[in-house]
Amino acid sequence: MGSVSGAVAFAVLGQEAGNAAHGIASFLADQRSIFARQLALQEALELSEQPLRLECFDISHTMGEATVASCVVFDANGPRKSDYRRFNITGVTPGDDYAAMEQALRRRYARVQAGEVDMPDLIVIDGGQGQLARAISILEELGLASPTLLGIAKGPTRKPGLERFFLAEGEV
Repeated sequence: MGSVSGAVAFAVLGQEAGNAAHGIASFLADQRSIFARQLALQEALELSEQPLRLECFDISHTMGEATVASCVVFDANGPRKSDYRRFNITGVTPGDDYAAMEQALRRRYARVQAGEVDMPDLIVIDGGQGQLARAISILEELGLASPTLLGIAKGPTRKPGLERFFLAEGEV
C-alpha cells in the first residue's frame, strides 16, 4: 500500500512541477514580450532610453456628464493595476475634455511634485496636439522636468489603425 500512495504522490509532485515550469515559461515569455514592446516603442519614438514606466490618460463621459479621467500604468512587468487611478472630474464645463485632462494631470502630477510617486518615463495622452500642449503646460506649471509626452489622436473616421501620433516636437 505504501508504494501505491508513494507513486501517486510522486506523480502528483511531477505534475505540480510541470505546472510550475509551464507557469515560469509563460511568465518569461510575457516578460520578453513586454521588453520587446517597450523596445519597439523606444525605436518608433526615437527615444534615447527605453521607457520603463508609462502612464496613459483618457477622458470619458456620458453625453458630457459624469466626466471621469482614467490613468493606467505599465512598467517593465506589464500592467501595474495597483497604480491605476480614476479621477472624478468636477467644476468643468460638460464635454470640455481639455479642462478635464488638465484637472486629472494637475491632480496626478501634484503628487509627483510632492514626492509621493515617481515620474513616469512616458506619459500617453488620448488626444492630439491640443491635449498634448495642455499636458506640457501643466507639467511646466508644476515645475516638473517633462518626460516624453505622446498624444494619440483618432483619425478622421475614428477607425482603429488610422490614429495620428504627436510628440512635443510634432507629428511622429
